[in-house]
Amino acid sequence: MTVPLTDLRAVATTGRSPRAGIRVLLADDHAFVRRGLRALLDADAELEVVAEANDVSTVMHHVKAYHPRVLVLDVSMPGGAVLLAVRELRAKAPETAIVVTTMLDDPRFAREAIAAGATGYVLKDSADRDLPEAVRRAARGGHFVSAELEPVLAAYEDARDGLSRRELDVLRLIGLGHTNNEIAGLLQISVRTVETHRANIHRKLGLTTRAELVRYALRRGLLTPVSVQTTPPAQRAATRP
Repeated sequence: MTVPLTDLRAVATTGRSPRAGIRVLLADDHAFVRRGLRALLDADAELEVVAEANDVSTVMHHVKAYHPRVLVLDVSMPGGAVLLAVRELRAKAPETAIVVTTMLDDPRFAREAIAAGATGYVLKDSADRDLPEAVRRAARGGHFVSAELEPVLAAYEDARDGLSRRELDVLRLIGLGHTNNEIAGLLQISVRTVETHRANIHRKLGLTTRAELVRYALRRGLLTPVSVQTTPPAQRAATRP
């Protein structure tokens, strides 16, 4: 079941033209939760809820039909694997940013959601404080994680990734868009060594695509303007296989 909100209905029921703002699709399988989140978003003059959905298939349909700038998506939606849907939507509708809402404060799930392509992770207990800001940031291409989860997520990532300094250097350069050949030149190592580092990075992080690596590098703060440790020319031959 869907609850589409068209421009014509807005005019017919309110007598006003719909406001021009950040177009939002709101998805949650609980009607009372949708009502609460809808009221919260409607109270923000920058945001315009254009449609609602209560299952994954409806979400997919409404993204195609309404072209929202931001999708607010509950991670427990019925009708399909939500994180797989996030990956599919990021591939098919890259213009739509995704803000996940959840009761789960598990850093493992937060990392998986962000790796899948979500740009926001908002705890429902903090939605009244965080959701409008998360939507605005997502619309501008930014990221948002509820404050309660940020230190836990950072600590989890630091403990989990197990990347060496050189692997972090390679990951940062991947995130900045460099090819294997360019990375080899910047770090003064062989292309084969770069490929080995990349394989280790994928294995340790459990990520499969370049886009996932870029998002992870962003989340870890690796794309800030810091220097990359390069190998002195005198040691170059020794580092090559």
